Amino acid sequence: MDSFMEYYFEGVFSNLDRDCLNERFKRRELVEYFNTVIAGCARGQNHSDNTSCKNFVISALRYHNNCKSKNGDVCLMGKYHNLLYVAMKLAFDWSLQDNGVVAALLDELYACERTFERIFLGAIFGTSAPYFLAGWKSDFMDKEENVHALVFFLDHATNANLEYEENGKTYRFIDVPLESCGHASPVRVVIQMGASEMLMILLRFGARITSDVVSTNPIESILDRLNEYNRKYPYELVSCLKLAMRAVPTITLSVDKEVLKHLELPDDYNYQRKLMLEKYGDILTDHLVPASRCGLKPVELKHLSRCKIRQILWSNFELPFGIQKLPIPMSLKRYLDLCED
Repeated sequence: MDSFMEYYFEGVFSNLDRDCLNERFKRRELVEYFNTVIAGCARGQNHSDNTSCKNFVISALRYHNNCKSKNGDVCLMGKYHNLLYVAMKLAFDWSLQDNGVVAALLDELYACERTFERIFLGAIFGTSAPYFLAGWKSDFMDKEENVHALVFFLDHATNANLEYEENGKTYRFIDVPLESCGHASPVRVVIQMGASEMLMILLRFGARITSDVVSTNPIESILDRLNEYNRKYPYELVSCLKLAMRAVPTITLSVDKEVLKHLELPDDYNYQRKLMLEKYGDILTDHLVPASRCGLKPVELKHLSRCKIRQILWSNFELPFGIQKLPIPMSLKRYLDLCED
């Protein structure tokens, strides 16, 4: 396999046009070609399919890195970079189990692009929308396959403890901002889309629901949008709100104390309560937000315990599968995994 790949890259691939893999159908043709090669090498060399796929991905990474090194450690883009997408698709197609190799592939993608849009956007928007957002088409067949691919890479990124630095901040794979979406986090984009099923996937894997460079807390943006519907709330948006509230101890609203300074309120005044009642009174009246999750009443101990346990599991890269290792009843495992409230 190694000898074949070395010959292919040096004798065939290097002579192809620079933009030969820009079109999705061209990348798919190459994927099909290497699917045949991997299957043939597995049979001919008496290796497992996983081993043959691993060898291909390693060879592709080696070739990409060699070309990059010769160019002053700057990616040449074009076919040299598109080769990584071919490797990404093959790793998914063959369910490559080697964490180290998949992690190296993700690291190389991030080093070149500083984002993981090619993995996330197709799962969030489907296969066509990324072309209008970012000028490329997803390498996966349909939205369902995009979602499966996202879970595949989320699993590997979690097992490999992957973290990435950007502008002085450290991000997990699942939280790396999406450049084509205004540098918003994937979870914020999903919430804006009202895609509750995708939100459930991201939250189970430990996506952070926090303020970012885009705006305030995503839950607050859900509440603002719900206010626009005059108490005729869309189901998907309500579902997103309920899921998001399972993942945080309590809703934290943005409070500008300077605006309220003229009221001369005490230092320990419950600004959250005041803002919640004044701004989202209808939502409270309609019981979309429990009083215990927005500062009106103390938070339930059971819910606080869930958030604390999930935080510890997240810190140890054990979400969501580490929940199943805990010696607790299945009902509590489902509760910890955000499946119940």
